[in-house]
Amino acid sequence: MRRAREWAGRALGARARLRWVHQILGGALLMPYLLLAQVGVGMAAGGVNAMSSFGLTLIAYAAALPLAAVTGLVGLVRPLSVAAARAMCGVPGDTLAEGQARSWSARWRASAWWTLHLGVGAVVSGVSLAAPPMAVVLIVLPLSDNLRGSHLGMGPLSTTAEAFVAPVLGVGLMAGVVLCAAGAGALLARLAPVLLGPTAADRLAAAEERAADLAVRNRLARELHDAVGHALSAVTLQAGAARRVLDRDPDFVREALAAIEDTTRRTVGELDAVLGLLRDGDPARADAAPAPTLAADLDGLLARSRAGGTTVAAEQHPGPAGDWAQLPAIASREAYRIVQEGLSNALRHGAGPVALRIRVHTSDRHRELEITMTNPTAQSPAPCAEEERRTTGGRGLRGAAERAALLGGRVEAGPYDGGWRLRASLPLGTTPGGPADGSPDGPAGGSPGGPADGSPGGPAGGSPGGSAERFVRGAAGESPDGPVAVGRAVGRRRSRGAGR
Repeated sequence: MRRAREWAGRALGARARLRWVHQILGGALLMPYLLLAQVGVGMAAGGVNAMSSFGLTLIAYAAALPLAAVTGLVGLVRPLSVAAARAMCGVPGDTLAEGQARSWSARWRASAWWTLHLGVGAVVSGVSLAAPPMAVVLIVLPLSDNLRGSHLGMGPLSTTAEAFVAPVLGVGLMAGVVLCAAGAGALLARLAPVLLGPTAADRLAAAEERAADLAVRNRLARELHDAVGHALSAVTLQAGAARRVLDRDPDFVREALAAIEDTTRRTVGELDAVLGLLRDGDPARADAAPAPTLAADLDGLLARSRAGGTTVAAEQHPGPAGDWAQLPAIASREAYRIVQEGLSNALRHGAGPVALRIRVHTSDRHRELEITMTNPTAQSPAPCAEEERRTTGGRGLRGAAERAALLGGRVEAGPYDGGWRLRASLPLGTTPGGPADGSPDGPAGGSPGGPADGSPGGPAGGSPGGSAERFVRGAAGESPDGPVAVGRAVGRRRSRGAGR
């Protein structure tokens, strides 16, 4: 009895009824194709009406299915079919593909589903329209003399059936309709993930979109950490230093308070730019604060760090260009953030002067921006414990490594000569000639007097002003190529960086 109730629930439950409606809709969608096929079959049969012959109707039905298959190749068919299957067939959404078919393989599979849905739906629709009236006639046949005198139905399913047999046949006919609809619905639900499921191209596109989203999220996390984290560290140290000498050195206190004001003002601008990107996804808004660079903001960063009482000795060698403004914009921005993160770590964990060296040098005809920062550590625990604690790095060091990897460079950080050292190398492209001795005075551009950013007149090969800059702009949400191109670039660039 329990099993019978389960079978009845499957055949007459809410899901079975929705699947039956889904099949009725498929039969309705086949009607235009069927009418067109009936016209063609009728003309081929000598101008007769194909509806007047059951055999010609079957031929027209068979001819309508290829017509439906051809229209099933249209890209919009798959998302419509997926929506209907998910809502009415009870198919889990994660087993079905999203969006239009991206390959011919997916189109053919969607076409097969479309044809199957319309073909099965037409059969179920025909049975649902023809069988129930005849079943009702058979059930009430023993009660009506007029029905027994008429000639309705076909074969045993007609009014010529015996009065005591007709109701049984009617109930059996109704049960057959229900079982036919339930079985066809279960078949379609089972085949939907096979024919409408994601293909390899769909999975690749989804992975690229997830990678693009992750790249943007990582970029926002890096910006928030570098801007806000550095500002809080600097402000905390500046305020602490000012509090300690409040009564003895008012000039220092005044300088520290000015540095705190400048730091917080700049940080609010950077935070507003990042929040604006989160809010409307537009990193190039007119009111967005410009991204800090070595040329425009390095001196201010060093001044704010020194205002907290920490000695920062900076050694800068921009090469023959003589100015950090000649660097590619993307390299200048990422280098500034790496320097900022290094200073933040030095302010939080260091105890003594910070030695910073930034230089452009040439090695084997490859220009490279090198950042080296060293400082003594605040305490000297057991070497193994210190190394284990610091070499793993925090979010800031991981962010700096990701910034360098986006440009094809690298970041190394760890204990060095009793202190701590951060070293970053950012490639700036190749030079057509010149010394390869690693000297900071080596040529930074392609030709004498030429620009060093890979613009026309300077080197173009491998310059971040070219493909690398376009890639990092894409990872920052600035690419016109869309999230799929960004995700593909992120995957390629990260795989290259991971092998370094």
